[in-house]
Amino acid sequence: MEENLLKEMDLLRFTTAGSVDDGKSTLIGRLLYDSKTIFEDQLEAIKKSSKKHGDDYINLALLTDGLRAEREQGITIDVAYRYFATPRRKFIIADTPGHIQYTRNMVTGASTANLAVILIDARNGVVEQTCRHAFIASLLRIKHLVICINKMDLVDYRESVFHEIMNDFGDFASRMDVSDMTFIPISALNGDNIVDKSEQMPWYNGSTFLYHLENVYIGPDANQVDPRFPVQGVIRPHSKKYHDFRGYSGRVAGGVFKPGDEIIVMPSGFSSRIKGIHSMDGELKEAFYPMSISFTLESELDVGRGDVISKPNNKPNIGQDIDLMLCWFSANTKLQVKGKYILRHTTKEVKALVKEISYKININTLHKIENDHDIGLNDIGRVILRTSRPLLYDSYRRNRIMGSVVLIDEFTNETVAAGMIR
Repeated sequence: MEENLLKEMDLLRFTTAGSVDDGKSTLIGRLLYDSKTIFEDQLEAIKKSSKKHGDDYINLALLTDGLRAEREQGITIDVAYRYFATPRRKFIIADTPGHIQYTRNMVTGASTANLAVILIDARNGVVEQTCRHAFIASLLRIKHLVICINKMDLVDYRESVFHEIMNDFGDFASRMDVSDMTFIPISALNGDNIVDKSEQMPWYNGSTFLYHLENVYIGPDANQVDPRFPVQGVIRPHSKKYHDFRGYSGRVAGGVFKPGDEIIVMPSGFSSRIKGIHSMDGELKEAFYPMSISFTLESELDVGRGDVISKPNNKPNIGQDIDLMLCWFSANTKLQVKGKYILRHTTKEVKALVKEISYKININTLHKIENDHDIGLNDIGRVILRTSRPLLYDSYRRNRIMGSVVLIDEFTNETVAAGMIR
């Protein structure tokens, strides 16, 4: 298990965020270009596209802005995922949009990240969308923030500008739950402090952007303490050889399971022992996040999709009144008290009623607005839902998978909100 955890830790998932035109796509393009992790044909295509757009330089933002609409407008709309590696570490990048109407895409890209890169335009300083993305990153329990103060070339690389923005963001971030923040002054367009140290900013003694990404210690983000296995399906092969096989398939959401372990199936409360753990590669001696496997049990139990297998002395919470922080995605509707939605949580789907809207968050100050229950596109608030059947859950702080939900409009099938259980 330790060897597998070390392999997982060698992979860093990070997301870029910030206001529109702060240079997120250019930063990622510069990172890939300067670290020599793009192919010659990609570079030629970018050169041709740059000339077509009338740029007298290689527009590295085109590396990640892959949609035609993005290239035509010069903005990021969808989440672009890029993969690259250095001798020290492998990386998955989620380049997310800066426009406020695409905040939901930022939530999607950040939901699996270990680290968030927040870009700030040195000319504009901390703006509302900077605060919004930083707050969402803290809500999503991203433990590491890298604040890249970009376009330092446009403010003559002045140290005073860097420190002023660093202090402004630090004041705002002091009200959030963030354990690790690093500030780096950069010019993504010119490559200052991206891969190589900048000669234009001798006053900066910190690491470059790539060096920090390669060396930041993320540890195992997954909960290895609380065993959780949401059942996705039951496997019954139509084969004479395996006619007695009954496996319960899914993805481990936390903790460690081994053959012989005593388990309990929730919500029924029936107990048994693990007979075997099976994967595409054969039988396993143990299973842990994020492995997709199937269990066989020593007893014949009624187990189905939406049930959760855990340990008898370490069970998830069970309840129908769910207290959560909600980020609203829909531009067509607003959250309504007594509104009815479909709630999806791990492998379970239930109907949910909005019981109470406790307060809305002022993104700029992080203050609670208790008398404002008008929650629309990109608003964040605390909500209590009543579900038609009990949910088996942990707080999002304790387990990302067991603590996250999405709300679906039951008439349009639109995903209208994402929630983090408190």
